[in-house]
Amino acid sequence: MSRLIGILALLWTLPAWAVGEVTEFTLDNGMQAVVIEDHRSPAVVHMVWYRVGAADEPPGQSGIAHFLEHLMFKGTDTLEAGEFSRIVEANGGSDNAFTSWDYTGYIQRVASDRLGLMMEMEADRMRGLALDPDDVTTERSVILEERAQRTDSSPGSLFNEQVRASLYLNHPYRIPVIGWRHEMEGLTREMALDFYQRYYAPNNAILIVAGDVDPAEVEALANQYYGPLEPTPGLGPRVRPAEPPQIADRTVTYSDPTVARPYVSITRLAPERDPGAQEEAAALTLLAELLGGGQTSLLSRVLQTEEQVSLFAGAYYDGLNYDDGSFTLVNVPVPGRSLEEAEVDLERMIARFLEEGVDAEQFERVKFLYEAGEIYAQDDVAGLARSYGVALTSGLTVEDIEAWPDVIAATTIEDVMAAAHRMFDDGVTVTGYLTRTEETTQ
Repeated sequence: MSRLIGILALLWTLPAWAVGEVTEFTLDNGMQAVVIEDHRSPAVVHMVWYRVGAADEPPGQSGIAHFLEHLMFKGTDTLEAGEFSRIVEANGGSDNAFTSWDYTGYIQRVASDRLGLMMEMEADRMRGLALDPDDVTTERSVILEERAQRTDSSPGSLFNEQVRASLYLNHPYRIPVIGWRHEMEGLTREMALDFYQRYYAPNNAILIVAGDVDPAEVEALANQYYGPLEPTPGLGPRVRPAEPPQIADRTVTYSDPTVARPYVSITRLAPERDPGAQEEAAALTLLAELLGGGQTSLLSRVLQTEEQVSLFAGAYYDGLNYDDGSFTLVNVPVPGRSLEEAEVDLERMIARFLEEGVDAEQFERVKFLYEAGEIYAQDDVAGLARSYGVALTSGLTVEDIEAWPDVIAATTIEDVMAAAHRMFDDGVTVTGYLTRTEETTQ
């Protein structure tokens, strides 16, 4: 009860999903910048996001975006390999980087008075990366080992990789971010440099600074360090292969003796959040919460609690992408219940939802908890900055991000039910079975 009272207090005393003042500006060379003020701590998060990821890689070079992310720490004309991170640490900060299908990002968290130093170093490696051939060879071995540990040795990861490759027939979202092993083995220094020189440019980057800063000072520093960098000429909007009409359901089965909990998933393509038109995404977001977002959701309440035929059941909407995302249902059945039965259970729950609709009280509770979760998430300034970066590299604008709470609040039961019918009445599914291989004795 005390947690609920605390949430209510936040909702009553703050503007909708209140954050610090957000300021936006663009440098002459095309670099977009967003400043999010948060003066609760004398720290700052400095991020540079590039509008390029695994879905933008040249054919046959899967993994090159992630490979380049690693190589960005190998040195420039002014910094030795590894010196970037050592300087950040010596100044009491931390740094990291990450790659997805739509973006590659670099982050440092330091005291506010070190912001200029972070900009100076990040601007240096935006256009001044120096790649020693030996470093390229070493780092290629590192990413191959990373794939071995995180994907090749994980049945769940391999299964998810195969499901995704089956969901997208033509779009490069079907390619794993880490890359296919046989193509990763052939990545070269020249490939990395070509990718870097084209995409790592101010007119393809977004600067996000969040924390104890003054927007005018941030803009002055940005002009000082990033302003002189030359843009890549002719770098237009992303153009990716589109999905053809999908006309056939697919089933993916992957078995391994180490699978602890077999499960079934049913995945469909789903529209992404579009700039200026986020209503469908808002309805799908709430639909996922109503179906499988927690203990009071339909899947959990019926399959886990009432019928006790499931260890876990959930629903997930992946809509924060540049192109079409996905809507997934998952069911982990209790021991002794087959995956075929678990699949029928999911289909039965969808039919029940479409027939019975949404209880008004449950609907308001789900919206309330979703909004409260977004408010609590703002306590983490790095997480808040990251949410802006993901949205902006997915094609949304600052105005779209700020409008999202109102779009969620305006979504009605009728909107959710209409979206549910569009999602479930027709459309192609990819059904995945992750099973345990039974060991046999000779």
